[in-house]
Amino acid sequence: MDQQAAAPSDLRHVAQFLRNGSTGMRLRVGVLNGKKVDYFKGSSAMKALRSPAYARLPGVPTVTNDDEARTVLHAILTFAFFLRVERGAPSGSATSPRRLKLISEQKWEAPEFYAWFYEGSQWTTYAGSACTVALMLIGLMHPLWPPVMKKAAYYLGLGSLGILAALLVTIVLRLALYAITSVIASPGVWLFPRLLAEVGVVESFTPLWSLDVPKPRRKLPSSSSLSKKAKGKQKERTDIDSDVLSPAEMSSGSRPSSPLYDVQEQPIDLEEDIFGQ
Repeated sequence: MDQQAAAPSDLRHVAQFLRNGSTGMRLRVGVLNGKKVDYFKGSSAMKALRSPAYARLPGVPTVTNDDEARTVLHAILTFAFFLRVERGAPSGSATSPRRLKLISEQKWEAPEFYAWFYEGSQWTTYAGSACTVALMLIGLMHPLWPPVMKKAAYYLGLGSLGILAALLVTIVLRLALYAITSVIASPGVWLFPRLLAEVGVVESFTPLWSLDVPKPRRKLPSSSSLSKKAKGKQKERTDIDSDVLSPAEMSSGSRPSSPLYDVQEQPIDLEEDIFGQ
């Protein structure tokens, strides 16, 4: 974008720091105009600018409090590195990314959400593309490989197939073990319960097993307790209404038989009160 190209170098460095995934900012995925984009909450960006990692960066504006962080982030916003959006309902199911909508009034507020329109440094993308092209060329030149490389590729392929087969067998065995234990000794036992979860490779195989204990459900109030509560509220309304005078009682000057109104009326001598004795 032309606005991003015109940004000062210090603000560009701040944008690169925030776009980097190691800052601790929680990035979320939303749908804006039919495309998936990353967005974040303003408070997380302010927290990142007050972190020790940002303080060690050279050539960036100094940030020591929330006001300075707000000023820097508003300056970055004017160059359209990110824009303020309104978060709506999910685009599909309850777990689908939420729909985002650009807001005409662009300003910085910590509780608001902002969508990224800056991809950061592209050297990793270029390096990955170059490696992909190199691997494809090496694969196409397989007939020209020396015998040592061909033999190494053969064993590497066998090892990959073995790992895939072991993973499939593990999935089938854990499912069978759960089905058997859930019938014989409920609750069932899961082998490698985090095997298919979205975690790292090491975390997928820890713990070794666990019981399939369901989460406790929130206990709903019974109908009897609801009826008692409703009766108590009705009684309170009745007591309050009994202390309020009706129009007929007010016109007749009557008072209800309540301790609040059990006061004897005494005549007031205005001359005595004003001039005294």
